[in-house]
Amino acid sequence: QLQASGGGLVQAGGSLSLSCAASKGTFSTFSRYNMGWFRQAPGAEREFVAGISWSAGSTWYAESVKGRFTISRDNAKNMVYLRMNSLKPEDTAVYYCAGQNYGDTSSAFARSNYRYWGQGTQVTVSS
Repeated sequence: QLQASGGGLVQAGGSLSLSCAASKGTFSTFSRYNMGWFRQAPGAEREFVAGISWSAGSTWYAESVKGRFTISRDNAKNMVYLRMNSLKPEDTAVYYCAGQNYGDTSSAFARSNYRYWGQGTQVTVSS
């Protein structure tokens, strides 16, 4: 349903771009799904990173990534992106793409508000 890609190993200060492909079978009207990115470091809870509204008119970010990460989407391609700049070692985690229910306008910040989850892609930032 959701396929994340683009993770890898990068030095501190570097950049990476993640992509998430949403299947047209599940997300036939992709433009009606709020989407988000979460991450989970070893031994930690999965945490919110960024969210984007249906039309990309609204975006939300965790304080820890604000100003460094940018979430975007292409509804025509059923794609969500996360551009990560000025990466830090503490950004190391598995990054997950997630989608809320059709037409849902619940808070983007709460993990429980997301119904669909991708398999995750590993991001490792070396110091």
